[in-house]
Amino acid sequence: MMSEETRLPPEPIPVTLLTGFLGAGKTTLLNQLLQQPGLADTAVLINEFGEIGLDHLLVQHFDDSTVLLASGCLCCTVRGDLVEGLEQLLRRMDNGAIPPFRRVVIETTGLADPAPILHVLMMHPYLVLRFRLDGVVTVVDAVNGNATLDEHPESVRQAAISDRIVLTKTDLVDTPERRAALDALLARLKRLAPGAPVLDAARGEATPEALLDAGLYDPSAKIPDVSRWLADEAIAAAEAESRGHAHDPNRHDERIRAFTVATDAPVSAAAIDMFLELVRGTHGAKLLRLKGIVKLAEDPEHPLVLHGVQHVLHPPSQLPAWPDEDRRTRLVMIVRDVEPAVIRRLFDAFMGLPMPDQPDGRVLADNPLAPATMRR
Repeated sequence: MMSEETRLPPEPIPVTLLTGFLGAGKTTLLNQLLQQPGLADTAVLINEFGEIGLDHLLVQHFDDSTVLLASGCLCCTVRGDLVEGLEQLLRRMDNGAIPPFRRVVIETTGLADPAPILHVLMMHPYLVLRFRLDGVVTVVDAVNGNATLDEHPESVRQAAISDRIVLTKTDLVDTPERRAALDALLARLKRLAPGAPVLDAARGEATPEALLDAGLYDPSAKIPDVSRWLADEAIAAAEAESRGHAHDPNRHDERIRAFTVATDAPVSAAAIDMFLELVRGTHGAKLLRLKGIVKLAEDPEHPLVLHGVQHVLHPPSQLPAWPDEDRRTRLVMIVRDVEPAVIRRLFDAFMGLPMPDQPDGRVLADNPLAPATMRR
């Protein structure tokens, strides 16, 4: 007879997405990380744009637990190559062909949009049981970063959704002009991703301890660390600092906003569900990332944890208890071409807060002309 412990599903394996624009230094960073004990027992998936992969030859950890995704850009073949690569790793481990691995690092091509990769980790019916997103690490070139952000919207999205940012080539910042450009780059990155710590690789700050375990759970304590994961205080402070700042609609990073929505009042499950449904349906493509913890009216002692990317929402989960004294509902959103006030007004409507000349939650939910998914 199987024991209770045997019947339990294995603990999901943390996945770190390593991204950054072409030439930023992702492979160099990955090589350095894989030489350190903190990344022992790590499986690596590498994406190389084009038919012949070269970057994998530079990864010193190349062995049976490394899979090269070489049929094209990962964001374009994500439903095939990535799923097959992750399933292949699991089969090898489950069959004993390779030693058990404790985490996975996926290195994307510099042209990849990270969002479709996150979609797979959030939606695939089998992989969502075996893996969990630990964090997104974005590598930024200190010398060419400003020009890259100006010219390539992909690099802006890579930075905006990051949990950690690694700055490379700071040792080449050796003139007053370059130092001024670096200061401007740091200010841009703070506006783009105010909740993401910026780590200087040349100073040895990009260690496994600093980059990994960026997810909801602190593995050393085995308890959720909501404040660290949400980084809502840092985002709220950055938002307050930027108030009154003129935004250039033609500049890639000025079109991206990070903000928080918070309330002390409990939120009904129906209200939060309809709110998220409307936000995803209306602004899905522009909702780069969402993180949140919700105080449910029906079960206020067991907060609901939310995580989404664009129109895709990870299956919500409930924590066994509040991890600290802050019991507010807090939603952190990173959006493109959407004013935070629009989202806030919508949230207030579902919370039942009266607003002149604005529909309340009952009107939105009971309106016979509303989409079927919005009606009670």
